[in-house]
Amino acid sequence: MSVQDHKKNKLNVHCMILTISDTRNVKTDKSGALMKELLENEGHIVTIHEIVADEQKAIEKQIEAGCKNPKVDVILTNGGTGIATRDVTIETVKPMLDKEMTGFGEIFRLLSYQEDIGSAAILSRAIAGVRKSTAIFSTPGSSGAVRLAMERLIIPELTHVVHELRKDS
Repeated sequence: MSVQDHKKNKLNVHCMILTISDTRNVKTDKSGALMKELLENEGHIVTIHEIVADEQKAIEKQIEAGCKNPKVDVILTNGGTGIATRDVTIETVKPMLDKEMTGFGEIFRLLSYQEDIGSAAILSRAIAGVRKSTAIFSTPGSSGAVRLAMERLIIPELTHVVHELRKDS
């Protein structure tokens, strides 16, 4: 089966959304709500949507719980990826990955540079990879960054990524 065939196979992916923020709440979580809307518009299922403090232990705990949950195929985080001292998402997620999808961060920054924020893309930190059999995508928290990552990279490849993770099991 070709990559294009995998993209035609509609797989309802079960997703966990984690908004990583010390300031957002359910009403102000625009990026998490956008992720949910875009996923559900494609027929995917959001099984968990939570706001997590920008603290390493809290992030680790939620990601570990998601990886152990049989109703979660993919974890999508937004926020906490900046360069401020308080931003610890990348430092937390990266060592948790068994395999990193380096192309995600590389292409996200390229697209950010070309289509969204120009040279400010040098500040952008995004990462994706796999822990056990769960895919993890971590994006910046701005709605523009989330929309770009979701529409241009994550949603077009989501079913393919999950198919690849399941094919040997």
